[in-house]
Amino acid sequence: MTNPYEAAFEQSINDPDGFWGKAAEDCHWYKRWDKVLDDSNKPFYRWFTGGQINTCYNALDYHVDQGRGDQLALIYDSPVTDTIKKYTYTQLRDEVALFAGVLKAQGVEKGDRVLIYMPMIAEAAMAMLACARIGAVHSVVFGGFAAKELATRINDAKPKVIVSASCGIEVKKVIAYKPLLDKAIDMSASKPGKCVIFQRPMEAASMIAGRDVDWVEAMAAAAPADCVPVEATDPLYILYTSGTTGQPKGVVRDNGGHVVALKWSMKNIYNVDTGDVYWAASDVGWVVGHSYIVYGPLFKGCTTILFEGKPVGTPDAGVFWRVIAEHKVKAMFTAPTAFRAIKREDPNAELMKKYDLSHFKTLFLAGERTDPNTLHWAEDALKVPVIDHWWQTETGWAICANCMGLHAFPVKEGSPTKPAPGWNLQVVDEANKQVAPGEIGALVVKLPLPPGTLPTLWKNDDRYVESYLEEFPGYYKTADAGYIDAEGYAYIMSRTDDIINVAGHRLSTGAMEEVLSDHPDVAECAVLGVDDDLKGQVPVGFMVLKAGVTKADGEIIKEAIQMVRDRIGPVAAFKTATVVKRLPKTRSGKILRGTIQKIADNKEYNVPATIDDPTILDEMEDALKGIGYAGARKP
Repeated sequence: MTNPYEAAFEQSINDPDGFWGKAAEDCHWYKRWDKVLDDSNKPFYRWFTGGQINTCYNALDYHVDQGRGDQLALIYDSPVTDTIKKYTYTQLRDEVALFAGVLKAQGVEKGDRVLIYMPMIAEAAMAMLACARIGAVHSVVFGGFAAKELATRINDAKPKVIVSASCGIEVKKVIAYKPLLDKAIDMSASKPGKCVIFQRPMEAASMIAGRDVDWVEAMAAAAPADCVPVEATDPLYILYTSGTTGQPKGVVRDNGGHVVALKWSMKNIYNVDTGDVYWAASDVGWVVGHSYIVYGPLFKGCTTILFEGKPVGTPDAGVFWRVIAEHKVKAMFTAPTAFRAIKREDPNAELMKKYDLSHFKTLFLAGERTDPNTLHWAEDALKVPVIDHWWQTETGWAICANCMGLHAFPVKEGSPTKPAPGWNLQVVDEANKQVAPGEIGALVVKLPLPPGTLPTLWKNDDRYVESYLEEFPGYYKTADAGYIDAEGYAYIMSRTDDIINVAGHRLSTGAMEEVLSDHPDVAECAVLGVDDDLKGQVPVGFMVLKAGVTKADGEIIKEAIQMVRDRIGPVAAFKTATVVKRLPKTRSGKILRGTIQKIADNKEYNVPATIDDPTILDEMEDALKGIGYAGARKP
């Protein structure tokens, strides 16, 4: 007998109209759609053509109209400012309607772009929802991005208005945003008509007369704006991928498919219902923040948490447990990096003992592969299921997950379980032929992609086809490599360009990382392939040790190399590793493997716009020189 997951998956692939049409019935429409899946212009598939909807209505007004206006919608929890603010659905709707009025007063109309450059404060979510309310297209840029990167995005999106704040806070450091914004506008060929600035008490921004508008003053003078019906296929937002190489890509999200897919995912993937408290510990500048801080939980009528802090240092490695306990969080979603940081600071989870976590049911991890060591540590500490799931900025929601609201499968370490309904995931070789179960190849999704994914790139259909659809005709290229086992579990090993070729053997750096992370003294690690005259490439390992480790680095390195030899074999040619204090990461916690690789190979590189702390790159260069690499690179 089939379980609910299998039934849902089968229907989603064989009868997408029936499956997603039923899911759409759970959302509010001003006008019902003419077609669920419109395949009249392949490969540009569209969902719910002819339908009219409003994203903000589905997130806020719908719940107020259903009589749930007094329920908490948003909790802003900021340990860096020692502030907690709570908004009911009615209160949040009223604030959003007012700010939508502010945008209208600045001349913003349906289809206009608004760029949002904000820290993790409630006003960032309000600005996003206000754009959706009046049919404007928002583009959120991670607060604190360098001026040049911000200018690139201003030029591409051409916003009529920019919404920003005077500053952000990174642990204890105040980062002034306004000088960065002013510089970006100076550098940009496209100029906004107005900038709306939220002044925070830690840093007063200087205002430019005639262009800059004070948030509080504008709100006091504004009239609330109503929701505007938009086409299901109209764009809701543009989100630029990190752009570590060349021009960033503007991923477009539509309104209709996005509401349907995200609302469906809340119960079926995350197993949360209306009234439950859900926390995605991410940033509104990333896709996770869009999908699961602002939109998904509110579509479902949950209480969502917007957290301005870090997993360690604000004030300590127990802050996650404090938030879960204080707000009675049922499900949490964060990056494995966050848990590795907590594990490093508090290896025995002593700080957890202070808190009542009885309401907490499931931890979800995504953003990069969850190594088995971190998985087991979190399972042992929390005593709840720890679910790895896999998705991308482009996809908007999970490609693979253990769909906890449908059927909980046994967890297999190293796997985000099975493709979610709607995702026809396959593994192919270079000739676009399916490979046997267990064989590594390129992970691709058979078209059409489900609702809620990217229909194209902003103003660039050609680049969309070239980037995602050209290499494997009929499929979406994930650019990840991996395999699907005999039971249908997917394994994401690495980016396709991280499969290294050692003397003709194709090896996964992800598999080697898995081994290193099993060493009892290793908190986190990275393995990457560096150029080698003899073998083409050889793997090099970088390890960050847990707090309190007294064993000599040389001994740990020796043990780690032996472990890889024992578990993967001599074929891995894993002979070089080093201990480092920290690894260079993006602000969303992804390790910048490509940049480390370029330093190792003496290649020119640009400091990635998304890097958390650029000074780490000098540390990496020194570490690489210590093991015989990077010596020839000119500063």
